[in-house]
Amino acid sequence: MKKILVVEDDITLNSFLCFQLDMAGYLPISSYRCEKAKKLMETNIFTLAVLDVNLPDGSGFELYRELKKQQSKLPAIFLTGNGQEQDILEGLELGAEDYITKPFSIKILLKKIEMILKRLDSTENQKKIKKEEYTNYYSDGFLTLNLEELTAGCDGNTLFLTATEYKILRLLIVNTGRVVTRQKLLSIWDNEGNYIDDHTLTVTMTRLRSKLEKNDHSYIKTIRGMGYLWNGKDEK
Repeated sequence: MKKILVVEDDITLNSFLCFQLDMAGYLPISSYRCEKAKKLMETNIFTLAVLDVNLPDGSGFELYRELKKQQSKLPAIFLTGNGQEQDILEGLELGAEDYITKPFSIKILLKKIEMILKRLDSTENQKKIKKEEYTNYYSDGFLTLNLEELTAGCDGNTLFLTATEYKILRLLIVNTGRVVTRQKLLSIWDNEGNYIDDHTLTVTMTRLRSKLEKNDHSYIKTIRGMGYLWNGKDEK
């Protein structure tokens, strides 16, 4: 189910939007303030954000900038009572998908959300097909991984990784942009008939990070309470 973040300080409108999104088959998660929205981003991966521009503790534009630091490709629709051209341009320049002036038709909003998500799903599918061609190889100029030949290099030096670490990397890289759950990662050991506890995974991920993440290069992001996310940017 697609999660949609709703940040709107008007309690009545917020509740109405969440109800309509729920009825349309989405999973709305509500916030009335910027700070709560930022905290929600720490434990959730959202498909779309619906943001009010004027919030009690800040601007929806500034909030969107902060949210994109957590989820760089998060699409957004801005809601506002201000239809000034400069505000609309600012929202679009930030990368928002649309800008809707209040009052608005809920049917039109839902249709716009539907069309945006369909387009994004189509784009992601195309990227996935292309990415599958490079499943066995990753390079960003600093880190190089050949997951077929089981070789790796970092900053010009050879990296020595275990077979399990290569399996973890393949699972993370093929799911770039999506959270790989701890349960899914634990299945790497389960499939070999070996039982391990959750702590073993934590230790393994810490050891793998220590090998890959040098000179301020960050590749594996922990999504608290959920799993891990690959942050690497393949040059291809």
